[in-house]
Amino acid sequence: MKQLLLFFLLFSFSAHGDNVRSKIDHIIVIYLENRSFDNLFRGFEKADTSDKPWVDYSSQHDRNGTVYPALTMGEKSIQAGFPTHVPNAPFLLDTYVSHEGMIPDLVHRFTQNQLQINGGKNDRFVDVSDEKGLTMGYHDISGSAMWRYAKEFTLCDRFFAAAFGGSFLNHQWLIAARTPYVGDESNISRYVLDQNGEILKDGVVTPDGYAVNTIQPFNPPFKAKYSDASLRLKPIEYDTIGDRLNEKNISWGWYSGGYNDAIEDRGDAVHYQYHHNPFLYFERYAPKSEGRKHLKDEKEFFRELEGEKLPSVVFFKPSAEDNQHPGYASINAADKKLSQIVEALRSRPSVWEKSVIIVTYDENGGLWDHVAPPSGDRWGPGTRIPALVISPYAKRGYVDHTEYDTTSILRLIEWKYGLEQIGERHSNNLLNVFEEQ
Repeated sequence: MKQLLLFFLLFSFSAHGDNVRSKIDHIIVIYLENRSFDNLFRGFEKADTSDKPWVDYSSQHDRNGTVYPALTMGEKSIQAGFPTHVPNAPFLLDTYVSHEGMIPDLVHRFTQNQLQINGGKNDRFVDVSDEKGLTMGYHDISGSAMWRYAKEFTLCDRFFAAAFGGSFLNHQWLIAARTPYVGDESNISRYVLDQNGEILKDGVVTPDGYAVNTIQPFNPPFKAKYSDASLRLKPIEYDTIGDRLNEKNISWGWYSGGYNDAIEDRGDAVHYQYHHNPFLYFERYAPKSEGRKHLKDEKEFFRELEGEKLPSVVFFKPSAEDNQHPGYASINAADKKLSQIVEALRSRPSVWEKSVIIVTYDENGGLWDHVAPPSGDRWGPGTRIPALVISPYAKRGYVDHTEYDTTSILRLIEWKYGLEQIGERHSNNLLNVFEEQ
């Protein structure tokens, strides 16, 4: 009897998945910047957030295990109008800065993120942060488009950054589920750690030669001050999700705000973030290559959508001013950009009815979250981040507690198009977000 029931459940799930798969023509990934789940979704009904009285989380400790009596704020935070001290607890950022303004940037790097997580205690975010108590702040975004979409469709509250640390590495994991190897090149700075894993000297590369923090691509475009080629990452040769899609003749594109400026040598002027375009690091997408046609400006996304010529897989990266990154982007600017994209899709029923939109973040940006990442491999997962699934096929008003990380997006794309898996991590597909059809 148990075997029969198990067969029925497996058959039902498979039939459900196959039915959804046949209806999807477009998977659209909107990739925002540097926010933890608690930073944006504290208080969201049915989600696991740090406002719940039953949530067990530690106060912040120093590296010796001593609880801070109060939290000192960092220099940039004080200059921005925050008090010199706040209680040792989450606090509302909106008391001090509006959603049109912006909080200072916080350190968000590979080893620092691991030290902050502290074996799952999540109690050293303040100790390791350059902005100290700011890491414990959260916004009330209950009036935002993002919150409205989360209430209307599916919010995932167990979605983690694929990798520890910052933007460069998590963008690499989004498309290749792999950490680039540099080797013995001497001009690229390396971490030096003590016997306890504490940082003696910060760097870009691990002691054994893996690039984990921000480094510029070898081929243009890249930040002008890195004209010394030995400081840039040599072109990568291994496969990305783009190559898997090309093998099956599946259309796709990476669209980023400011890209046209970047390739015309105006990227620095518009604060284009080169390390937010991971395909720039790969030889198959070098200037004048066949692969380069897949890299486009965000204006092309809206033109192609208008003409109903959107490719099957879309990665959309807003410009620096629209991506919600602390230090140079506001909450509201990113919210308006998100709304612009989603409503443009919903206004074209022939596209919307075949689409799945995934909205998530590259990493937590040094901001605290109370949920410990699951145990994984050397590279991650890192801290929990927001993720929404917006689609006619997404469960309505649903909070999905399934454990995911950024590579779950790859699993969905691979499942839809029958692709060979990228990378070795066995993450969950996003299938639980879909209604039975």
